[in-house]
Amino acid sequence: MSKVRKSLLTCAAATAALALGAVPALSAEATDARADAAAPVAASPYLYNGWGNPPAVGEVMSATGIKDFTLAFILSDGTCNPAWDGNRPLDGPDKAVIEDVRANGGDVIPSIGGWAGNKLGEACQDAQSLAAAYQKLIDAYGLKAIDIDIEATEFETPAVQDRVLEALKTVKEANPGLQTVITFPTLISGPNEHGQRLIDKAAEIGANVDVWTQMPFNFGGTDMAADTITSTEALKERLKTAFGYDDAEAYAHAGISSMNGNTDVGEVVTPADFQKMADYAKEKNLGRFTFWSLNRDRQCEGGGGGDSCSGIPQQQWEFTKIVAGFQG
Repeated sequence: MSKVRKSLLTCAAATAALALGAVPALSAEATDARADAAAPVAASPYLYNGWGNPPAVGEVMSATGIKDFTLAFILSDGTCNPAWDGNRPLDGPDKAVIEDVRANGGDVIPSIGGWAGNKLGEACQDAQSLAAAYQKLIDAYGLKAIDIDIEATEFETPAVQDRVLEALKTVKEANPGLQTVITFPTLISGPNEHGQRLIDKAAEIGANVDVWTQMPFNFGGTDMAADTITSTEALKERLKTAFGYDDAEAYAHAGISSMNGNTDVGEVVTPADFQKMADYAKEKNLGRFTFWSLNRDRQCEGGGGGDSCSGIPQQQWEFTKIVAGFQG
């Protein structure tokens, strides 16, 4: 996850040419996965209401055509209880944002975790209590989907990985139709050892995760579009191996969560790079295409960068408009 996220939470977180020709028909399972992911999972840029001069969602929706948002971040309030950033209650100002999105015809998928802060996966001591915390969030907003952004010690500790997966399996069984997303760091070569273990364990226990979304940035990329596609192709192969999917099924269960503009390690994702990623995501029928973050989707005044602008020349909401084109 972005070091921008990390610092905020600590203080308060081969050139890829697209194949030409017809897209192969999806299998029944892949078609179902894509339909399930259509909303609000498929195209929902990250919006952080706790920092970075968050924009008014209604204005962004009107200007871009975007319908859905991934809202960051749900953390532990110090116990096995969910709260926005670990300190804002579920019935506080974030609820008003959700109601605004829905009043404008969209929906939300909360993101649970992030780089830093007190994680529910660690605060809750067993899968049953963690599932109950997830359920409290689901019930509070009548959710159709949740995103588990698993990083740092949550990601790197096998016992916590297992707890998260078992809890996701429980809430999937208790909430028919609920969509689950796992978002995690990656290498250019695809999932690292922790990501590989997470995927394999999910297959072993039947966790039934709908979309596995990699974050292809802060990973030493040079050509960010090409490196993102390389990483996603490797994810697809890992999903095929773990779950026995064919290519179409694996793509339907894979996703990309890029970063817009300057990353934390000197990489640059331009709108042109992001459009190449979007074209690939459409061609392959990926289950999710998004980015971190909407707060940064505008040009900085006087250059630079930060939590409320991308640090590169761009039009306002340019990345969001690209994501909106992935919605159908």
